[in-house]
Amino acid sequence: MNNDEMKKITNHRDFRDDEFWREIPAWKDVSREQFADHKWQSKNSIIKLKHVKEVLGSRVSEATIADIEAALKIAPMNIRITPYVFALIDWDDPANDPLRRQFLPFASQMLPNHPFYMEDSLHEDVDSPVSMLTHRYPDKVLFLPLTTCPVYCAYCTRSRIIGGSTSSIEKDTYGANPKLWDAAFEYLRNHPEIEDVVISGGDSYNLQASQIRHIGEALLDIPNIRRIRYATKGIAIFPMKILTDDNWVQAIVDVQKLGREKGKAVVIHTHFSSPREITEWSRQAMDRLFSEGVIVRNQAVLQSDVNNDVDIMTMLTRKLGYINIQPYYVYMHDMVPNCERFRTTLEEGVELEKAVRGTTAGFNTPRFVCDVPGGGGKRNIASYEYYDRETGISVWRAPEVKPGELFLYFDPIHKLAAYAQKRWAIEKERRVMVRDALSRVEPDLGSIKKETLRERFGLNI
Repeated sequence: MNNDEMKKITNHRDFRDDEFWREIPAWKDVSREQFADHKWQSKNSIIKLKHVKEVLGSRVSEATIADIEAALKIAPMNIRITPYVFALIDWDDPANDPLRRQFLPFASQMLPNHPFYMEDSLHEDVDSPVSMLTHRYPDKVLFLPLTTCPVYCAYCTRSRIIGGSTSSIEKDTYGANPKLWDAAFEYLRNHPEIEDVVISGGDSYNLQASQIRHIGEALLDIPNIRRIRYATKGIAIFPMKILTDDNWVQAIVDVQKLGREKGKAVVIHTHFSSPREITEWSRQAMDRLFSEGVIVRNQAVLQSDVNNDVDIMTMLTRKLGYINIQPYYVYMHDMVPNCERFRTTLEEGVELEKAVRGTTAGFNTPRFVCDVPGGGGKRNIASYEYYDRETGISVWRAPEVKPGELFLYFDPIHKLAAYAQKRWAIEKERRVMVRDALSRVEPDLGSIKKETLRERFGLNI
């Protein structure tokens, strides 16, 4: 093997470690020590358009600012970006930068919503027996103790409650309030079939150390709870907190040790979607967690022009494995509002999974899944009952989650052939296409729960 071949195989071991933030005019004199401080990162996060202009100065054109301003008038979320992520963006070519795409919208890149988009694509609110809990799988729940995050992702599946109210959307957001969590804990005590709790939101990074302990200890004290997962994008977009917020890290470590004493698993699930997010700061943060015995897994979202490329997805997978983060899931993008620019076809996901599998060890290869709209849960990306690549319609079953029901997922219309796009523009044709797809799975359409399809998609078949 020559040097070029060896470099191609091992380049996932290279981690950016330059003082890249100094390329931002307002931060050219910020020392490494300052930049490494989690308090400085929080204080200097970009939360308004005026901050973008103030920080970048002449590095950004008026046209770019106007593009962002127009996007924020229709985007479902406000902006919040840590200096770490903001400085990693290529501001010489922001339009094509994968990090900018994820966190800072351009109106020029936005597309109309799919006709069958849903505010709550995954039916988390519908499947909520008590406030802050979603109970869909028999032995697992999702717990949302807060709705704030250290960054707001433009592709967020929970934009209906996260990212603050905007000029176009009013939201019922809430911060961490332990007094409001008792109902969730009581529900878990009264349902002994539940063993697994995902603590998300929002983002666990925004829980105080005392709240990390409070939730962890309360859950571990419930006999039937065997597995706890703290979900946070923080390691990807704010690794400085792991390196300098000792109280928060110690709280995680303490809960994890308490879990081990009780024979229960406590892990972190994080969220890297681009290898560009992984730097020397990421590696050092993971070194600290790994040395404490904390297991970290990753859940990425498949996004057009961000990671829907074999080389990029392979690099992401191998870089994560190298810093001891287990690649766990790659999600098809949910059918939520203002996100059509991110969505890929199901076929793209299937082909990517084929290409990535075999590039590294099996346990370090992520599972590509579709969290099917309507609350069917996560399905293996190739486990659809029927998929028409021309119309972009796929039909799914979830027999152990919602037996007897059929679920639909739709490719983004702009990626279909021109004649298919024309059919989608006609409401009557949409019904014909959906009816045909459903009949391929269930020839007797009379057995399908028509009220469910009307509720989800406004379909009268």
